[in-house]
Amino acid sequence: MKANYTIEKEMFSNEHLFQDDFFKRFKLRHATSPLQLTEDISKNYQFPTFYGNVTCAMAIFFCNYERALAMMPHPSMKPIPGTLGRAIVAFSCYEYKNVLNIPCYHEIAMTIPVMVDGGFNPPLLPLVMKRFTKAGYYVFSMPVTSYENQLRGMKIWGLPKVTEEIDVQSDEQFCITTAKDGTGKNYFELKVPVTGKLKHLDQTGFLYSMLDGKRLKSQTNFKGDFYINTFVDLIWKKNKKSDTTWLKLGDSPRAEILKSLQIEESPFQFRFCKNMNSCFDLATERV
Repeated sequence: MKANYTIEKEMFSNEHLFQDDFFKRFKLRHATSPLQLTEDISKNYQFPTFYGNVTCAMAIFFCNYERALAMMPHPSMKPIPGTLGRAIVAFSCYEYKNVLNIPCYHEIAMTIPVMVDGGFNPPLLPLVMKRFTKAGYYVFSMPVTSYENQLRGMKIWGLPKVTEEIDVQSDEQFCITTAKDGTGKNYFELKVPVTGKLKHLDQTGFLYSMLDGKRLKSQTNFKGDFYINTFVDLIWKKNKKSDTTWLKLGDSPRAEILKSLQIEESPFQFRFCKNMNSCFDLATERV
């Protein structure tokens, strides 16, 4: 999908597309004031933002712990450790076909799982156990194809969004997501299998971001049937070689940020869902 810099003055009306029972769990409301997008355009969005009929392709890799720690924007945040001196980096590629009040767009969430405020932070467990309430994901980069969505993300949550071209292609074997930087160079390509062990996921998580010097915590929910591939042996194997290039990074400055994490070749886990429903709410904490 090409980068879209057009912002329509009128609110996009598509509430009728969100009739699934998932969306009935949440009560829509407006923020305390409309969001000023440009000098002459403001919009009174509803929250949480609903996303329907979403294609989600996700890959989780081990990376260098010290490099991940250096990316933390606040001393209260620490990467959740993996094993063998590693942290975790997750790439979630979204094809948003229906978005409440906004035209469709593509997005890549580049995140590091974190623990905040000195919470108990054992290797890997906070990723799979609900009792770790101080765990979440720090978004260190978030390319999108919609300039309107970039402004929303930056102004409401402080998310590091940037408008870029993002292409998503799927066949019977793989979903391949490609992102181009501002010069048109491919700097990110992720290949995710579209088959695996089928598992229904219905989960709540939290994103951490920084806005005006404050740390924000915002809730995200999603539901869908995911094809999952997990390579448990990598917990005790460092820098395992792979016969397939799952993550291909270019030579642009955008790629150098990712290369600095020393991401391993072999992914720890893949997830793929063709039709996910999700939502993302306003921040519940500002620290």
